[in-house]
Amino acid sequence: MIFYFTGTGNSRWVAEALGTAFDEPLVSIADALNEGKDENVYPLREREKVFFVFPVHSWGPAVLVSRFISRLILSGYKGQEVYFVCTCGDDCGYTDRIMRSTLARRGITLTGGFSIQMPNNYILMPGFDVDSKEVETEKLKKAPERVDEIVEAIRQKKNPSLYCAGSAPLLKSYMVYPLFTHFAIGSNRFYATDTCISCGICAKVCPTGTISLSGDGKPEWADTCVQCVACIHRCPVRAIEYGTISLKKGRYHHPEFK
Repeated sequence: MIFYFTGTGNSRWVAEALGTAFDEPLVSIADALNEGKDENVYPLREREKVFFVFPVHSWGPAVLVSRFISRLILSGYKGQEVYFVCTCGDDCGYTDRIMRSTLARRGITLTGGFSIQMPNNYILMPGFDVDSKEVETEKLKKAPERVDEIVEAIRQKKNPSLYCAGSAPLLKSYMVYPLFTHFAIGSNRFYATDTCISCGICAKVCPTGTISLSGDGKPEWADTCVQCVACIHRCPVRAIEYGTISLKKGRYHHPEFK
């Protein structure tokens, strides 16, 4: 079973590749949370593998992933293999340690974790932007090879170095990440410019139902944003901005994510 969360499509692409390799069904974490249940219960077969696939947000798991795990019950879990595969623009800090402890609180033992470098998409802070087209193309070119390496490592039950913590992981994951989840989540400065065509795509792709359409068809943002950046990157006419920070910055979504 593959639980995945995606904003711009990077993690969805990885989840689909793993689903094909291991013949496991995909479960959208966002869709599961939007059902509003106190507990999300999923039965496991005796030899079934469990995967969590998600983007790294500020050197930690995307907030909805931790929220989902806090409500997760794996019925029939008896020590089956449990993995995570995270996508990141550069490095992941101690996302692996955070995932291990988050799962442990639910009585689930993490077997292993991996990371895949994908095109950068976080543009909501000064100094952060999408990759150049050359870098984006190179990352997308290398991604299938990385997936193959991860699949082989799992099948062979080996533990090669397929996770990139990067420099200063303690600082990034245990100081910056908590600040991100405390201050950046909920409040936001998104708005639609006059070029908005009222297509409603932003509301459709928002995983938390944060976006609604006003009477004139223009998007409005509630205080439940988790900064997945799906709306700002998926707008077909680039009508969404985030204060002045996103002005003149690039946009990205996975080319296979329609």
